[in-house]
Amino acid sequence: MIDELLKYQETDGKLRAIEQEIAATEERKKYMGARKFLEKAPEKLEALDARAAEFKLLFERLEKKYAEIADTIKDYENLDEMIGEQGGEIAFYKKNASAIADNLKNLKAEINKLVHQIEKISAEYAAAKKQTIAMQKQYKEYKEKYNAVKESRAAEIGAIEKELAAMEKGMPADTLAKYKAKRKEKVFPVVVEVTGNRCPQCGMELSIAEISKLNDGSFIECDSCRRILFKRKK
Repeated sequence: MIDELLKYQETDGKLRAIEQEIAATEERKKYMGARKFLEKAPEKLEALDARAAEFKLLFERLEKKYAEIADTIKDYENLDEMIGEQGGEIAFYKKNASAIADNLKNLKAEINKLVHQIEKISAEYAAAKKQTIAMQKQYKEYKEKYNAVKESRAAEIGAIEKELAAMEKGMPADTLAKYKAKRKEKVFPVVVEVTGNRCPQCGMELSIAEISKLNDGSFIECDSCRRILFKRKK
């Protein structure tokens, strides 16, 4: 049984080698890069749009406040007439007018700063939109190139998969299912032989109970790297 499983793994290793070669191609790297960018692009654009909306709302509030203060300060343009009609000390009115003017000045600076932020976020949004359009073009281009790479190896892959399918007919379903699950998790080799008291792949030291199971001819699973371990009987 173990010999059949190791033979299956050996053949599967050829398939894995082809998969790794395809994964290492520039076509796939650029295709995956464009795909990942496009997956995140809507979220990024939405976030920029939301920030722009917040800035716009704040700008409108500041503008309204600025207009209100500007109207108030107009009342102090005819200061002499106000004092003549209502009485009072001119120093008080001048101090009040100066405070309003300072407030207006600070508010103007705040508005100018906000305008700069709005211009900056608008530029970021435009750049992100432009990059998204470019990535959409690259995605389409490299998807076709990546598909061409896969198609060029399709015959090899098909032949190996056919060979594996033939081998599977004589293997226990549960063992095969466990093997395939680990293979899907990128674990390879899946099945390895133990020659001492450690996993030969990750170096994890095995317990006395685990070694006992191996000596009895049972399979165990490494607690560290999750590989299937076995030991041949002497």
